Amino acid sequence: MNVIRNYLYNAGYQLLLVILPLVSITYVSRVLTNTGVGLNAYTNSIITYFVLFGSLGINLYGNRQIAYLRENQLEMSKAFWELVILRILAVLIAFVAFFVYLPFSKNPMLMFFQSLNLLAVIFDISWFYMGIEDFKKTVTRNTLVKILSLAAIFIFVKNKNDLGLYVIILGMGTFLGNLTFWPFIKDLIVKIPYKQLHPFRHLRPSIALFIPQVAISVYAVLNKTMLGKMTGTVNSGYYNNADTLIKTVLAVATATGTVMLPHVANAFANGEKKRINQMLYDSFDFISFLTVAMMFGIAGLSLNLGTLVFGSGFEPVGMAVLLESPVIILIGWSNAIGTQFLLPTNRTREYTASVIIGAIVNIVLNFPLIYFWGLVGAMLATVISEVCVTGYQLWTIRKTVSYRKLFQNFWKYLVAGLVMFIPIFKINNTVNSTIVSILLEVVLGIVVYFVMILLLRPTIVNKARDILNKRKK
Repeated sequence: MNVIRNYLYNAGYQLLLVILPLVSITYVSRVLTNTGVGLNAYTNSIITYFVLFGSLGINLYGNRQIAYLRENQLEMSKAFWELVILRILAVLIAFVAFFVYLPFSKNPMLMFFQSLNLLAVIFDISWFYMGIEDFKKTVTRNTLVKILSLAAIFIFVKNKNDLGLYVIILGMGTFLGNLTFWPFIKDLIVKIPYKQLHPFRHLRPSIALFIPQVAISVYAVLNKTMLGKMTGTVNSGYYNNADTLIKTVLAVATATGTVMLPHVANAFANGEKKRINQMLYDSFDFISFLTVAMMFGIAGLSLNLGTLVFGSGFEPVGMAVLLESPVIILIGWSNAIGTQFLLPTNRTREYTASVIIGAIVNIVLNFPLIYFWGLVGAMLATVISEVCVTGYQLWTIRKTVSYRKLFQNFWKYLVAGLVMFIPIFKINNTVNSTIVSILLEVVLGIVVYFVMILLLRPTIVNKARDILNKRKK
């Protein structure tokens, strides 16, 4: 039950992190226009590379390391302070590189405002709370800051000249949100004399997880950068808005990765191999159940979402969402295999190889596909890259797990999803789309999907009933 509680906390928090920007972007897309949104997406994609270097893979590595050591407060405290010091040094180096780059930027003032996101990295210790599986603190305290940031956007961002102010508000929201993690740390760890700390012993394993993070950023961020360079920053905005919609629904599924990583890591440290495999089967099945519904649901609504959510001038977003929707299943699966299985069981090499393959495929395909088809090409490159990542990860675990157990219910979810998709897609492209009609179509989709699930009776139905019975007792 603790895992379920943590999942609900983290799913809610991850959804909040995506929904609040989505709510704000529906407003700022109309205020800043597609030009302003494109400039923000492009400059943010640039600062993301510096943020990535400053993070140095510590979010994943720290999460796993704290999970390994959480039963020994002294060793856990040493690891915490060593990783904090290591991250500070990495961020300082990243800032030096950033200020070297700044004079060559086409938008130096906007880039300077974006650097608040880099400063915020120093104070991000969310990985520690994830490692000890205390997700409540990361959710409740940070939520208020995010809501205040959203309110500030509505109050202060009034026209297209307020783009810089919008960037500052977003950066300050991240910065203040990270500060909220620190007041509780004194009750969880002990002070360690500086002479006993050896931060560089974590450098090599952090870099081992930093490399896949770099690779992931390639096909998460590089598309926006390349679209901006090759076709104009407006297309960067279209891509960013479509990706935001996809990531909104995906956040519910990928939240399992953050929750399960420390849980599996702790089980691995205790040598519970059979339990680890069973956790993968359960998690993979749950993710399949969610992501199939999400993919078909957003695909059915997609074509009218651009103008409905973001306003006039954002028509291309709808087709982009439709093309990108398959990544919901693909990323969900790779999250289950990579984040919840390969990383906590110390199979970092296979995980790294998978995302590097995806990054290489993305780079190679981006040039011709963006050149010939622009935004559509970038979306196709993204989907193909995720196919390669997930396909390779499935191949690496072929001798460890049973494919039959992994996919035993998938065909049932697929049938349920298709039955749901057909009426939603037809209705959405027949009637004039409004917020009310979209909500009614969502409700219809949920009802149809769950009715089909009850008729097909995958194993998740019995598991859900067992959990409810335990709670009643």
